[in-house]
Amino acid sequence: MKFNRLIIFLFALPLFSQAQISGNPIFPGWYADPEAQIFDKTYWIYPTYSAKYKEQVFMDAFSSKDLITWTKHEKIIDTSAIKWANKAMWAPSITKKDGKYYLFFGANDIQNDNEIGGIGVAVADKPEGPYKDHLGKPLVDKFYNKAQPIDQFVFKDKDNQYYLIYGGWSHCNIAKLNNDFTGFIPYSDGTTFKEITPEGYVEGSFMFIRNGKYYFMWSEGGWTGPDYSVAYAMADSPLGPFKRIGKILKQDPEVATGAGHHSVIHDAKDLWYIVYHRRPIGEKDGNHRVTCIDEMSFDKDGLINPVKITKEGVKKNKL
Repeated sequence: MKFNRLIIFLFALPLFSQAQISGNPIFPGWYADPEAQIFDKTYWIYPTYSAKYKEQVFMDAFSSKDLITWTKHEKIIDTSAIKWANKAMWAPSITKKDGKYYLFFGANDIQNDNEIGGIGVAVADKPEGPYKDHLGKPLVDKFYNKAQPIDQFVFKDKDNQYYLIYGGWSHCNIAKLNNDFTGFIPYSDGTTFKEITPEGYVEGSFMFIRNGKYYFMWSEGGWTGPDYSVAYAMADSPLGPFKRIGKILKQDPEVATGAGHHSVIHDAKDLWYIVYHRRPIGEKDGNHRVTCIDEMSFDKDGLINPVKITKEGVKKNKL
């Protein structure tokens, strides 16, 4: 009897230890372009449902109290709620303002100013939705400064001014959102969309502030290839200028390829995490991407240390 108990105990040990780390990917399914947020002591991740454009017509969300166990919230938004969208909903960015949750997204993958689509906004009373169209039309539906209206990120500055940072096709714009997110506030020089494109920029913008410095991050390379990666720059203003410093996230041929299009979490314990997608080793389908999380850190000068992508992920962390 004692021997049987010992066997049961030994088999249970790996299960116990595994529960203390997230593992990568952190939840099953093909998901990409994850935006991570903290709402009311809960971690949230809003990814792209990674499929062919004609099938990529909805979004799921995931929530967790500890970075280990994730709850799936299915179809928080789909094209039935966004009448002008008919395909390729992707790269969500979310923010909370005045008790409402605003979900920014790209749709239709427009290729010129004559097509219908671009960046939209949806709103809900809860982080899990359901989300409804905020405007009934795209917020950005044209190519300003040659930037394709995709890969949007909503950034809240220290003075509570919200910005929309976005852009594909190797161009990135920043614009000041108005108070109810129905449009934009022109800059003092009369322009609305300012280009802040750094060297090497392709898509996937993200920005945060640390110790008074603005860190601007983006993805480089082709999203279907193994060399997709993340680089960054720093400045004293959200408007830059941003001079490229270097890559901090890239493939590891022994772990995964195509590591990119990320977001960053910073919690009250001063822990930093990078949430991103990558492609499993040997996977050839461009849409087969999974969502992962790893630790992110800084050196004594405030530069971001290169991130080691892992199979283990991160340790359990309750907010």
